[in-house]
Amino acid sequence: MTAASHVESYYAASTHTAPEHPRVLGAIDCDVCVVGAGLTGTSAALELAGRGYDTAIIEAHRVGWGASGRSGGQTIFGYACEQAKIRKMVGREDDRRLWDMSVEAMTLLKDRIAKYRIDCDYKPGHMHAAVKPRQHRELVDWKRELEDEYGYDSLRMVDRDELASLMATDRYVSGLLDEASGHLHPLNYTLGLNAAAREAGARVYENTPALALEDIGDHILVQTPEGRVRCRFVLLCGNAYLGNLSRRIRAKVMPVGTYVVATERLDEELATSLIRNDMAVADVNFVLDYFRLSADRRMLFGGRVSYSTIPPPSLSHSIRARMVKVYPQLKAVRIEYAWGGNVAITMNRAPHFGRLSGTVFYAQGFSGHGMVMTGLAGKLLAEAVVGSAERLDVFSRIPHHPFPGGRLLRTPALVLAMAYYRIRDLL
Repeated sequence: MTAASHVESYYAASTHTAPEHPRVLGAIDCDVCVVGAGLTGTSAALELAGRGYDTAIIEAHRVGWGASGRSGGQTIFGYACEQAKIRKMVGREDDRRLWDMSVEAMTLLKDRIAKYRIDCDYKPGHMHAAVKPRQHRELVDWKRELEDEYGYDSLRMVDRDELASLMATDRYVSGLLDEASGHLHPLNYTLGLNAAAREAGARVYENTPALALEDIGDHILVQTPEGRVRCRFVLLCGNAYLGNLSRRIRAKVMPVGTYVVATERLDEELATSLIRNDMAVADVNFVLDYFRLSADRRMLFGGRVSYSTIPPPSLSHSIRARMVKVYPQLKAVRIEYAWGGNVAITMNRAPHFGRLSGTVFYAQGFSGHGMVMTGLAGKLLAEAVVGSAERLDVFSRIPHHPFPGGRLLRTPALVLAMAYYRIRDLL
């Protein structure tokens, strides 16, 4: 087998040195086999190894190869769907539990960065920005709901004048600032967390895709190209890259491509003027733009989606056009990196966690809000292995439906549905 490397990106070019790990060759035994060495799988392995479970992570490529190491790096509160929507699906009591766990997830991320001294350029502050007055009213209502229903009091409305003092752009009419959210270098965070899991005793195997699961009574065999893993529990943490390992859960998510560019390093005065408080920013369009400054003063700008997961042509050109719409002063700045990757979305945009059996658990469908929730997802999977699945079961009560159209037609059906939201963004 040819050794995989990280996808070329700004993150891969600026990552800390990380060891390469062996493939699974022949037969190995463990208590728990974790499929996927992203944030969910690494988080679960960290928890389990710390409790004394013999834990092996198998990864088809490299640690952090998928969305965990390629995302926009924004660490945002809540879920990808509105909390009111979750309340309608599960009722007020479970809705409150889910909200509280989302806040716990943010605390968990920060605590792990501090505890394990993970060098990942974490910066506090994230703003949801309104492009038009209708969106301003939506942000005001959203803030009021989060305060009244959930007691979340770290949000602050920023009017146009204050926004102009924070950002050198006139695109936005207002913003909702959350100092508890923030941004980081996602690949370095993933690698740092993985190092902590290894220090706790977890074994990591790279270039080892899981091909099939076989129940042999009191154990499960995870087949790989050059061997197999014999274990008592399996945790499926591949998300958009899990493939056909479980058709039951594959139908509940759709891999969607999303894309980011990084500019050349900017002059310090120019970079500081663009976002003076160094926060991350995302507009509130359905097909949104999101951006922030890197630690070495590059503009990292994300946008565009591909429901076929095929990167759009002229990726740098199309995202540059969106970036220049926000910051015309970057028109002459060179794009040095452009990359993309897949996130797994669900029909309702709520996360999809649960179990396939008493010994096989999964977490997927973060729908673009994975940097924070993946950490807690891994912790909940570990709790389920230990024998306390109550919190995982709260998530499993969120109803999820397969995407319509089957394997052949679900992508065209989704493209048609998304056209409506693109039109709405323009109104």
